[in-house]
Amino acid sequence: MPMKNLSYLFLVTAIMLMAMKSDKEAYRIYDQKGKNTSYEKLLKKATESDIILFGEIHTNPICHWLQYELTKDLYDEIGNRLVLGAEMFEKDQQIILTEYVDSLISESNFKEQARLWPNYKTDYKPLVDFARDNKLPFIATNIPRRYASMVFKGGFEALEQLGDDAKAFIAPLPIPYDPDLPGYKSMLDMGGSMAGHSSDNLPKAQAVKDATMAYTILGNYDDGKVFLHYHGSFHSENFEGIVWYLNHYKPGLKILTIASAEQDTTDKLKEDNEGLADFIIVVPSSMTKTH
Repeated sequence: MPMKNLSYLFLVTAIMLMAMKSDKEAYRIYDQKGKNTSYEKLLKKATESDIILFGEIHTNPICHWLQYELTKDLYDEIGNRLVLGAEMFEKDQQIILTEYVDSLISESNFKEQARLWPNYKTDYKPLVDFARDNKLPFIATNIPRRYASMVFKGGFEALEQLGDDAKAFIAPLPIPYDPDLPGYKSMLDMGGSMAGHSSDNLPKAQAVKDATMAYTILGNYDDGKVFLHYHGSFHSENFEGIVWYLNHYKPGLKILTIASAEQDTTDKLKEDNEGLADFIIVVPSSMTKTH
């Protein structure tokens, strides 16, 4: 090759490398072992799963955008086999949520009465409206927070005081519980620094949420369906939380987990984030927040 052409090739290569270095990535996706992977591979695995647990960072716009994109692309692949559900809606909200998704009530009535999260308009409304527009079920999976608060104050035993109507909003009692799960143990360590004996119940309050979400997912899952669930990443990280309860209540399901993490840079998965899930979405810690 002539020297002139070689010089040109080196110049082009240098420019490309400089451009790559200056690119600002909004996110990267890694597999469980920390290997860089693609959205296309995530989508393929999702279409082959029974239950998809999409763990988000509640205030992160990239997480919410990818949730919407995955929902839309899954629907394009599997149509009305798709079922949606979310931590952000408590089980006693199911009636009004279904009425809205089924276009029986107005959006104004829904917003006035549904105890929506502060970031509903930017982050969850697109998902709920997608279900409404495409006639998909949207399931409220979380325990009413007043009952989780009871557990925090008085342990699982406090729930026994409730009537049958109230217990219908909770996973069956007694709640199975493994205090040795690392996620719950770390919460217990954190709770130990809090004042008062109720800190011992902090992981139990988390567990009753995980159990109720898992039990509700299974109650709205049928063979041949694909259930896509949105929740805080910590509810399914390290294949604990909701995953543990799904496997407890109904072993053998094909469960796909997605975790979200923020890092100063996205070019490599931090060791602390390896193994969090089947797929880990890494977003720059400088990313703007939705609220």
